[in-house]
Amino acid sequence: MAVGRFWAEALGWSVFRPGVTTYVGPVGGFVRPDPGAVCLDVVPVPEPKTTTKNRVHLDLATTSAAHQAELVARLESLGATPARVGQGTVPWTVLADPEGNEFCVLEPRGICRDTGPIAAVVVDCTDPQAMARFWGAAMDWTLHQVTDDHAALRSAKGVGPYLEFLRTPDVKSAGPRPSRPAAVSR
Repeated sequence: MAVGRFWAEALGWSVFRPGVTTYVGPVGGFVRPDPGAVCLDVVPVPEPKTTTKNRVHLDLATTSAAHQAELVARLESLGATPARVGQGTVPWTVLADPEGNEFCVLEPRGICRDTGPIAAVVVDCTDPQAMARFWGAAMDWTLHQVTDDHAALRSAKGVGPYLEFLRTPDVKSAGPRPSRPAAVSR
């Protein structure tokens, strides 16, 4: 429940726990299927997080350099800590939530101005193009960018966060995460 409360406060959302799973979503809810809505389901697991980087992480949007700095400070006051995942010198800030799950607070980007607080859900994989084809067809989302190492999808209605796939040679073990193209994300 602590991670659910962290994310609810971090995103300015509400938290609901009817059973084992904690649901975090926009205050007042949304009507499914809302293409702009991404909610978080926090499911407890018996084992603690390992030192291996998560295969999936969130990118949070900001509107200005001041907003980025304020958001990082607020997240740290809620229990987030700086994280190193091999990112080198980058314009975004990598943090970990209270259980060690990595996420990024992006520098202001025009492409993220209308995504809401979550700019992207990022998935490490070995074949971004195949993942984008599958999930694009499954969700009827539009491909926004594709290279050998990166693919980004978004709701066909052009709202909400992006779903990004990033080539990572060995997705099951920790290692430096390469930078993503600046057009959509990194």
